[in-house]
Amino acid sequence: MSLLSQLSGTLVNVGTVLLGTIIGLMVGGRLPARTQQALLQTLSLVTVFIGLDMAANLNRVSAGSIPGVIVALISLAAGVVIGEALGIEEALNRLGERLRTRFKGEGRFTEGFVAASLLFCVGPLTFVGGLQNGLTGDSSSYILKSTLDGISALALAGAYGLGVGFSAVTVLIVQGGISLAAGGLASTLLGGADPETLKTNPYILVLTGAGGLSIVGISWNLMLAGLGLEDRRVRVGSMLPALLLAPLLLWVALRIAG
Repeated sequence: MSLLSQLSGTLVNVGTVLLGTIIGLMVGGRLPARTQQALLQTLSLVTVFIGLDMAANLNRVSAGSIPGVIVALISLAAGVVIGEALGIEEALNRLGERLRTRFKGEGRFTEGFVAASLLFCVGPLTFVGGLQNGLTGDSSSYILKSTLDGISALALAGAYGLGVGFSAVTVLIVQGGISLAAGGLASTLLGGADPETLKTNPYILVLTGAGGLSIVGISWNLMLAGLGLEDRRVRVGSMLPALLLAPLLLWVALRIAG
């Protein structure tokens, strides 16, 4: 399979994020501040629905008598401790500030970069779509994700500005990396699972559930941004290690229960 086939979905996703940002910058600057806040609040409502729908997958997985939600809870708690120790949230902010300085960004550049990067890369389609695209060249999941991300980028760029567009770099690195590493990931973590059955794999389900709870945190932050209360936001960046811990803890729990 060619490199272009493996990265086809990622490249489309990068393009829609950039296009959505461009349109958002063109339109958003002409909208009143109150309208921009309403757009953020609307996006936050849609995002919380997506997050809760993802989190509901935890009801479909268990390790013996241990329900999936407990596995996700422990993963998130441990992930936050690790994330805070590593300073992931601060590292994301520093990266955003460097980009803002380098490209002379204005306003809420860093907030836009961090919010968009997390929103576009935490969901289940990031992982599932990457495995499908990398293993078979099927980019359908990433095409769906591209549409959602493009619309979100439009709304975010209207409120946050140019920083949202730089999240396309994050999408390229994260999704492209998953697609290129798909063969090894599928055989090592998923036992060589057929891409068509990935969405019912217990490790994917628990990763999706933990990611869904993180996305609820992102939606909360978007709502606060719409209300001008960013100082009360959830530190979602610190939760990122939980996405790696959740499948690992499920594997351990299944071995103990079995």
